[in-house]
Amino acid sequence: MYAKILVAIDGSETSKRALRAAIQLACDHHAQLQALYVIDNPPVLSEAGYYDPTTLRAALIEEAERVCADASKAMQAASVASATELVEVELVGDDIAHQIEQGAKRYGADLVVMGTHGRRGMRRLLLGSVAERFLRISTYPILLIPAPHDD
Repeated sequence: MYAKILVAIDGSETSKRALRAAIQLACDHHAQLQALYVIDNPPVLSEAGYYDPTTLRAALIEEAERVCADASKAMQAASVASATELVEVELVGDDIAHQIEQGAKRYGADLVVMGTHGRRGMRRLLLGSVAERFLRISTYPILLIPAPHDD
């Protein structure tokens, strides 16, 4: 049914659940799978004092490469035809959700899988939701994998 599945990863437990679900779908449907990690470059705040943004960027890239390597190992262990892609938010007005949409377009995705934390109320207002923004702009079918709930 699905030929190409894109899964958005960020290293969180929720994105690990989404990766496992995407791997299972890829196995079930003999689909190709691409894991996409988007590095969000935080804005430079003049009030924060001097700091070297290259140090922060290097740390973000190192973490992204580690997460992509872990995803690649998991996909290979499941014998899924797979790849990883690492991209950065670059333009003013650009965000992670738009980069995922562009990644799905480049890949020719039939389905996008991503985790959602399911935040509500003030936490959602303060932290925002990449999944919600992506859901609003996406032209692709989306499978949202919820965070585990502590009962």
